[in-house]
Amino acid sequence: MEDEREAPIFNIEEELKKLPGRPGVYIMHDARDEIIYVGKAISLKNRVRQYFQTSRNKGAKIEQMVQRISRFEYIVTDSELEALVLECNLIKEHRPKYNTMLKDDKSYPFIRVTLGEDFPRVVFSRTMKKDKSRYFGPFTSAGAVRDTIELINKIYKLRSCTLSLPRDIGKNRPCLYYHIGQCPAPCQGLIDSEEYGKSVAEAVEFLNGNYAPVLDMLQTKMEQASEELDFEKAIEYRDQISSVKQVAQRQKITHGDGEDKDVLALAADGGDAVVQVFFIRGGKMIGRDHFYLRVAPQDTKAVILSSFVKQYYAGTPFVPRELMMETEIEDHEVVERWLTEKRGQRVYLRVPKKGTKEKLVEMAAENAAIVLRQDRERIKREEGRTIGAVHEIEGLLGIDRAMRMEAYDISNISGFESVGSMIVYERGKPKRSDYRKFKIKTVQGPDDYASMEEVLTRRFRHGLDEQRELDEKGMGYEMGSFSRFPDLILMDGGRGQVNVALRVLDELGISIPVCGMVKDDFHRTRGIYFENVELPIDTHSEAFHLVTRIQDEAHRFAIEYHRSLRSKGQVRSLLDEIEGIGPTRRKALMRTFKSLEAIRDASLEELANAPSMNARSAQEVYDYFHGEKQAGVQIAEEN
Repeated sequence: MEDEREAPIFNIEEELKKLPGRPGVYIMHDARDEIIYVGKAISLKNRVRQYFQTSRNKGAKIEQMVQRISRFEYIVTDSELEALVLECNLIKEHRPKYNTMLKDDKSYPFIRVTLGEDFPRVVFSRTMKKDKSRYFGPFTSAGAVRDTIELINKIYKLRSCTLSLPRDIGKNRPCLYYHIGQCPAPCQGLIDSEEYGKSVAEAVEFLNGNYAPVLDMLQTKMEQASEELDFEKAIEYRDQISSVKQVAQRQKITHGDGEDKDVLALAADGGDAVVQVFFIRGGKMIGRDHFYLRVAPQDTKAVILSSFVKQYYAGTPFVPRELMMETEIEDHEVVERWLTEKRGQRVYLRVPKKGTKEKLVEMAAENAAIVLRQDRERIKREEGRTIGAVHEIEGLLGIDRAMRMEAYDISNISGFESVGSMIVYERGKPKRSDYRKFKIKTVQGPDDYASMEEVLTRRFRHGLDEQRELDEKGMGYEMGSFSRFPDLILMDGGRGQVNVALRVLDELGISIPVCGMVKDDFHRTRGIYFENVELPIDTHSEAFHLVTRIQDEAHRFAIEYHRSLRSKGQVRSLLDEIEGIGPTRRKALMRTFKSLEAIRDASLEELANAPSMNARSAQEVYDYFHGEKQAGVQIAEEN
C-alpha cells in the first residue's frame, strides 16, 4: 500500500507561469511560512523567474535563499514607484533574513503644504507629522521634489521665507523674490490671506494630480525657446518637465494622516469569491491577506462584503480606525456601531469616490481579481488546511469557536533549569508575533506538570493584569498578546496535562476549553483528549494535519529555544536574571541558603539579612520568585 501524503499546496513551476508582466512586489516564504525576502520588480513575470533559472549566476547568498523558498506571493502595483515604496515598508515591517538591512531607516521625501499657516508655504519634508499641513508623496527623487517646489513657487507666486505671518508683517524689507516678481510680499501686507489662499488652492490642485496645464505650459515654452535658439532656456524647461513627471507618478502606498486602515475589495465569479485586505498601519501599507469565500451566484458585492466584515472582525483582535471598501455594505450603520464598540473608539466605514484612497481600493480589487483568476484551486486547498481544519476541530469538540488556539510545551535543560513554550495559531495559521518563551523559576528538576502549571499561571495572570489595565484606559484587548485569550488551549499530552490547565484556569476564574494532543507509543498523534474522553480523529482529515502541525510547532519552538541558550552560553543560574544581583550577591546567597529552592522559600526578612544584601535587592529576589513581576517572559524572534 502506498504511503498517502498531503498533496503539495504550492507548485513553484506552475505558479511561475501565472506571474503577470506588471510592476509589483514579490514576497518569498520558507517552509515555516516566514518571510525571508522582499523585492520589487518592473515586471514580476521576468524578475521572479530569474531566481529559479539554473543557468544564472546568482551568488552564494541568493542560491542559499532560493533553496529555502517554499512559496512566493506578490502584490501588483500601478507603477515602479509604488512597488519601491511598498518594498521599503514591507522590509521595515518584516525584516526578512536575506534582505540587506539599513542600520538607519531610509526616508523618502514629501512635499508639505503648511495649511495651518495664514499664508501657507510649499516646502520639502523628510517626515510626515499629524499637523494641519497637507502632505504629498512620498517620492523617490529628492532632486525632483526640490525642483517641483521651486517651480510651484514660481508659477503660483508663493512665499518661501520662514517668517511667522501675520505677526512679522512690516518688520523687514521685502526680499529679492518680491523685486523679481516671484512673491506678492505678504510680509509687507501687500496681499491679504484670502487672495493669497487662491494661489495656494491652485498649487494644491496641481499636487492633487492636475498636472496637464503646467506640463502644456512648460512644453510650449520649451518649444518656443528652442525655436528662438535659446537652448539653455529650453534645457531648463525640459528639466522642469522631467521633474514634474517624476512627481506626477504619484503613489498610494503611504498616507499623510498616519492612521490605521484596512482596505477591502472583492472579486467574484459564480460561486467563488476572493476578498483582498490591505493593512495600513501608521499611514503605511505593511502587508495584505486574501480570503476565499464560497457564495451564492446571485449574492451582490454588498452582501458578500457585509458577511465577510462581520465574520472577519469578530475573530480578529485588532480593529482599525477606518475600513475603506469599494461599495457600501448592508447594515452599514449597525456594523459601524458594532466595530466602534469592539475597538473602544470611533470606527468609520467609507467608500472613497476620488483621489488616492479610491485608487488604493481599485488596486486591492485588481489584486483580488488576479488571485481569483490564477490561484483559485490553490486557495481552496489552503483554506481547507486552515479555516476548514479549524471548523473540523470545532465540530469534533462540539465548541462554537476555535479561531485562536494556544499550545504549550515544556523542555528541561541540564538539571534545575527548564523552559516553556507558547505558540499561537489564528485562523489555522501560525501567528509567530504572539509566540512566547518562559524560563521556569519555581520548579527544580524535570517536573513537567509543575513547570506547566507555572507557565500557564504566569501567562493568564499576566493576561488578566493586562486586561484590567486596558479596561481602565477604555481600550480593547488588541494591544497585547497576553490580553487576548485563546478560544481553545491545546496541551502536549493527555489527561495529566489537561487537568493541570483546567486547575489553573479554575483558580483564576477563567473559562476556556482545554484539550490534549495524545500520542501513541511511536510518538505520533493518535487522538484528542477532551472532557475526560479520548476522541478518535481521522488521520486523513485536515483537522488531524492541523493538530499535528501545532504539536510539532510547539515542540520545535521549545527545542529551538534550548539550542539557542546552549549555543550562546546562556544557560545560567536564575539569579543572573534578577536585576541588582551581581556575582558578589549571587555567591553570598548560595553560601547562605545552599540551593535555589531554599532561596525561593526564604522570607523577605531572611533575604535582607543575608550577607551583601539590602532591602531593595531582597525585594527584587523575593518578587522574582513569587511572581509579582512577570520576569522571564521573552518575546520570540521571527528568525
